[in-house]
Amino acid sequence: MESSADNEGGTPAKDYYASRLSAERLRRCYDLAPPRVRRYLHAEVEFVREQLRPSDVVLELGCGYGRVAVELARTAARVVGIDTAPESLKLARELAGPSSVCEFVQMDASTLAFGDGEFDSVVCVQNGICAFGVEPVHLVGEALRVARPGGAVLVSTYAEAFWPSRLEWFEAQAEEGLIGKLDREATGNGTIVCTDGLRLEMMSPQQLSALGSALGIAPEITEVDGSSVFATWRVPE
Repeated sequence: MESSADNEGGTPAKDYYASRLSAERLRRCYDLAPPRVRRYLHAEVEFVREQLRPSDVVLELGCGYGRVAVELARTAARVVGIDTAPESLKLARELAGPSSVCEFVQMDASTLAFGDGEFDSVVCVQNGICAFGVEPVHLVGEALRVARPGGAVLVSTYAEAFWPSRLEWFEAQAEEGLIGKLDREATGNGTIVCTDGLRLEMMSPQQLSALGSALGIAPEITEVDGSSVFATWRVPE
């Protein structure tokens, strides 16, 4: 899920997907993804799954309609997905089914209602670190708090080389009326801006490393598929 709508007249970031792009409309964004974008989405999920163990309890921040959570459940023992959009969470529960090991809860990623060390892994993919409209140090700090000693926090953003495919994807969403029209003058240098106030940024590997310095834990930086960059924080034992 990716959203930062802070422009004048725009919807606040925390409300954008709940009010404008939830459930089936959000799902449609992924249905129309071009082949290169589909490869990127698959590569992100597979990278995370490779880090998990069958006994792991996983928290996904910004789960949307459950696209990633149900895939992680193929590996993990239990997956908890949180999001602020109730309609997306409803669809996630329907798609996962009653026998799923997934649980979907309405919650803000900046204020996690979990105790310290409850999860083996905390996952925030598809540029959620820029998407939620939350100070990154606070967002990752909360994720680290709820990760157990020896656990991990995995956060992804876009790779610089993926820009043309990313732009093509959001152009397709705009053409279908799922998001506002792209502001061509403001869009560029890794940032997509729409006329409805939606602003989509990204972080560089250097910025992710600097974030680690601010948190006192250096992340492992990994580029995946030439499309995403992961920062992985290992929680000290």
